[in-house]
Amino acid sequence: MYAGVRLVVFDLDGTLVDSLQDLAQSANALLIEYGAAALPEADIGRMVGDGAATLVKRAFAAAGREQPPDALARFLAIYNSRLLRLTSAYPGIPETLHNLASRYTLAVLTNKPLHATQEILRGLDLSRHFAAVVGGDGPFARKPDPSGLLHLCQLAAVTPGEAVLVGDSAVDWKTARAAGALLCLTSYGFGFHGVPIRELTENEHVIDRAGRLLELL
Repeated sequence: MYAGVRLVVFDLDGTLVDSLQDLAQSANALLIEYGAAALPEADIGRMVGDGAATLVKRAFAAAGREQPPDALARFLAIYNSRLLRLTSAYPGIPETLHNLASRYTLAVLTNKPLHATQEILRGLDLSRHFAAVVGGDGPFARKPDPSGLLHLCQLAAVTPGEAVLVGDSAVDWKTARAAGALLCLTSYGFGFHGVPIRELTENEHVIDRAGRLLELL
């Protein structure tokens, strides 16, 4: 159980929304456009979490091709055209956010560009729950750098120890630790494969469905 929490900060991909199919299909469309073979969806899922530039770099490396200079811009154009084609909120997320919003300040911290993040949150009717959203292309360094999380704590007038970061990956785990915040990991997210489970402490919880968060807060 978490005690004294006043701010709940959510990662986006793999935590609030299942965006794997749209991300994978966009990455594969990019590879095919440049003459490379498509990659398995699960492999692309393991590349997500450190921002679009890193995803593109990893995809071309996995395909055994040199990355073209304009590949990142092309990927963003492809992905932005299909942000909500298959992406959806994970089961229980809308209800969980509705419940939490009456008791806590909620925010989003993601390495995805801010515009795409806001489009997804609006399109899935989730944006109304959040007091602030920090994307990966703003003034703060991307996770696992803690600056974005610390900024959200400052905005909410809370200490890091009064905040819990909910995410699905080792990137989120490192971010929470670097900031001195609490941590909740979603095992249903596609980034969970890289989490060092044996290194988690008794105050770092793992949930297998969104509603479990209500039991911890």
